[in-house]
Amino acid sequence: MAASAGGGRNFDLQIKLMMIGDTTVGKTSLLLRFADDDFNESVLATIGIDFKIKTMEIDGRRVKLQIWDTAGQERFRTITQAYYRGAMGIFLIYDVTKAKTWENIRNWVANIEANAPQTVNKVLIGNKSDLSAERQLSAAQGQQLAEEYGMKFFECSARTRHNVDAAFVTLARDVVARLGAGGGGGGKEGGGGGGKGTVSIGQVDHTEKKGTSCCAK
Repeated sequence: MAASAGGGRNFDLQIKLMMIGDTTVGKTSLLLRFADDDFNESVLATIGIDFKIKTMEIDGRRVKLQIWDTAGQERFRTITQAYYRGAMGIFLIYDVTKAKTWENIRNWVANIEANAPQTVNKVLIGNKSDLSAERQLSAAQGQQLAEEYGMKFFECSARTRHNVDAAFVTLARDVVARLGAGGGGGGKEGGGGGGKGTVSIGQVDHTEKKGTSCCAK
């Protein structure tokens, strides 16, 4: 079980997840909805890289998720590359109302293949599924792209929370299962768990920030 307070940690396993995609696809909104159950229409583009920490119980193990929200603008691509190191799971996110963001997923996949560990787990998310009148991409197109790259796929809405928890839980569980199977990439805290079982989403422990983000309150 989790180490005692004297041991300096209150989790059994720590995993690093990343959120990748073009600017304005809603990476920050998805993260805020999952971590804080908050949605803010005025969230603007992330400048640099922020991350949040949230704990979950997966199959009886307390798992600490460190979730990195990256800038999607091309001029920040070099910042993003440095943070691929140590990533265990990656969300690739596009906006269902902007076809170009879906097309650019191929560029992000190439970027991941060049910089991230080979064993990294990936989930594709089509965000803003609630905007049906503005939709440019079908769910079938998202599913087809995900299958092409061997990824799981979810259409989500940060506004309504549709499928948000499901997507995060799925990626976290896949990482835990891989580490338990000896899939590598987990460091000294890997191992154990995996398979089917129970998931309990805990509270956010705290929020860490690196760089700054613009968000009107």
